[in-house]
Amino acid sequence: MFEGFLFLLFLSQSNQKPTQKIQAAGSTFGNYFRVTTFGESHGGGVGCIVDGCPPRIPLSEADLQVDLDRRRPGQSRITTPRKETDTCRIYSGVSEGVTTGTPIHVFVPNTDQRGHDYKEMSIAYRPSHADATYDMKYGVRVVQGGGRSSARETIGRVAPGAIAKKILKQFSGTEVLAYVSQVHEVVLPDGSVDHDTVTLDQIESNIVRCPNPEYAEKMIAAIDAVRTGGDSIGGVVTCIVRNAPRGLGSPVFDKLEAELAKAVMSLPATKGFEFGSGFAGTFLTGSQHNDEFFTDEHGRIRTRTNRSGGIQGGISNGEIINMRVAFKPTATIGRKQHTVTREKKEIELIARGRHDPCVVPRAVPMVEAMVALVLVDQLLAQYAQCNLFPINPELQEPLSLNFPNFELANI
Repeated sequence: MFEGFLFLLFLSQSNQKPTQKIQAAGSTFGNYFRVTTFGESHGGGVGCIVDGCPPRIPLSEADLQVDLDRRRPGQSRITTPRKETDTCRIYSGVSEGVTTGTPIHVFVPNTDQRGHDYKEMSIAYRPSHADATYDMKYGVRVVQGGGRSSARETIGRVAPGAIAKKILKQFSGTEVLAYVSQVHEVVLPDGSVDHDTVTLDQIESNIVRCPNPEYAEKMIAAIDAVRTGGDSIGGVVTCIVRNAPRGLGSPVFDKLEAELAKAVMSLPATKGFEFGSGFAGTFLTGSQHNDEFFTDEHGRIRTRTNRSGGIQGGISNGEIINMRVAFKPTATIGRKQHTVTREKKEIELIARGRHDPCVVPRAVPMVEAMVALVLVDQLLAQYAQCNLFPINPELQEPLSLNFPNFELANI
């Protein structure tokens, strides 16, 4: 082992370079539209660096603030009572109201820290939280608020997600919308939300972000029931993408649904991912499951059904993309639990602090952000590889089909 270390040391000090590079671990997402998040729950603040954003796109802090307000704590009685305005500031990458093409720095200060709430967690591990595994990996961790394992880190995802959504909307008319479809045992019936017509206003019409008012009330009641008892529950967020350009995604390892799965499963508290027909599709035969093709009145190739979820062979086909993401019950609860200390002594712990009794209402903009980041990254890749030169009009469509006279400089 010592000889191997000396060899690596020799390489680092000589003109030779190791054959394998080690990327920065874990905090950067994307290939062409790259996002790096930073900051901790109870530190000075959190934020992100966005690199690869196209230039000359009108952008202001207000554009980001809309989604940050949807994500922030203290929105209602069913979310954490922590009071943060989550007011963002853009420190670079935007000049005179438009993006410059250079890195965009977004920062949100923390203003309502209560580090003393985490005194017990400095010696004991919260069950099902990242406390223990951070120690196992790094040998050290930030106790207050869980540091980087806190959902507060997702501010650095939601802000660039808002930029990505703006690019997608203006370039190709693409919309990314998510909503709560399940809270604990309250499940929104299949078909009760029309994915062709559902709007952001319908989703935002109640505090649980379910576009069906009847089921929204049932979900709120379920959260209230556990909130008052110091417990927590989980649920499911459904996300759809309308008007996605055809051709996004690549064969084999970089299939679009695989990229989406990695993106949304990187969010805190995620435990499951379904795409299109999902696990229910396993109960069907091929003849029942296949999406038959037809030509619509505009001469476009379409599918009569959409069990594929808008992606076939790892590539978007122009139909509505749909997926579902499962979130576990919040790990930190106000009930006595058995655990161990860092010295491996078994004890009982009652966690203090302010936490969501159910994460799914605030997870809605987080899911939208990660999906949008994948799509804009894939859009840039598709344009560079397959649309740089004139397309084959017999088989391909322009990526900005809905805006054939679109010019980025004229947004």
